[in-house]
Amino acid sequence: MPQASDVLNRVLVLEMVRVTEAAAIAASHLVGRGDEKAADAAAVEAMRKAFDELYMDGTVVIGEGERDEAPMLYIGEKVGGAPGKGPKIDIALDPLEGTTITAKAGPNALAVLAAAEEGCLLNAPDVYMEKIAVGPGYPEGVIDLTKTATENVKSVADAKGVKPEEIIVCVLDRPRHEKMIAELREIGCGVVLIGDGDVAGVIATTNPETTIDIYMGSGGAPEGVLACAALRCVGGQFKGKLLFRNDDERARARKWGIDDLDRIYDLTDLAKGDCIFAATGVTDGSLLSGVKHLKGGKMTTDSVVMRASSRTVRWIKGEHHREPV
Repeated sequence: MPQASDVLNRVLVLEMVRVTEAAAIAASHLVGRGDEKAADAAAVEAMRKAFDELYMDGTVVIGEGERDEAPMLYIGEKVGGAPGKGPKIDIALDPLEGTTITAKAGPNALAVLAAAEEGCLLNAPDVYMEKIAVGPGYPEGVIDLTKTATENVKSVADAKGVKPEEIIVCVLDRPRHEKMIAELREIGCGVVLIGDGDVAGVIATTNPETTIDIYMGSGGAPEGVLACAALRCVGGQFKGKLLFRNDDERARARKWGIDDLDRIYDLTDLAKGDCIFAATGVTDGSLLSGVKHLKGGKMTTDSVVMRASSRTVRWIKGEHHREPV
């Protein structure tokens, strides 16, 4: 079997950006229109079409749901223009990360995907995951899900050489996080609340310009895998634990081969081997600018594509005069 890097070398890494660009442009036509489902459907359809242009034998391992829940980009669906011939690639995707954001014209909506050699991305069930993440430059073990929010903040502060009140934590603005937010504010650190889009929230820890040191809280498990693919490319640490609300969710996890329901996952448990992460902004955010519609039918896009094996990060400004195909 070829090495992961050999497999991904056969896929034009930059072509992955065409896929996220297509989804972002399609969704951008519905920014601020108040229709989450329409925006998501537009992104899904555009992304599915764009995949057919790539020479690969791809399989969706994280997508829009199971086959009976989604008409396309469902888990297990084959994508790519070379079924049975091209390199076998697993795909994790979110054609529109931040459907509510898009409908309300808020910040940080993205079209995102991750790609890796077959079997290298965790087939995470669509359940919640408790998460904590930091960017690169910290000693291994600086974060620990078995410790309290206060203990983690103090650990990161010590490693950074600052006081706990100088640490900034990003948290999804949800009722379930009220106690944690109160605890964080009690010790004096800053809390950046985001309405949606926890992939962008995790990645924000890697960019000093955001001033965000830690991401904490629970969000979607599939988004955790996408975020880990990005962290594999730029560095950082991540810990995650699946959260189950009922027996149906536990059964779903077992269906996808997850037997240890109490496991705490590390970065490489969720995304291992060589990984590609690509994202295009739908609305303006901390990571990327959104799609801009200009005179004469011109559109501009802002994208990033990363690769784990080379630690290469490319920022791509696109100018489009028609819808990508």
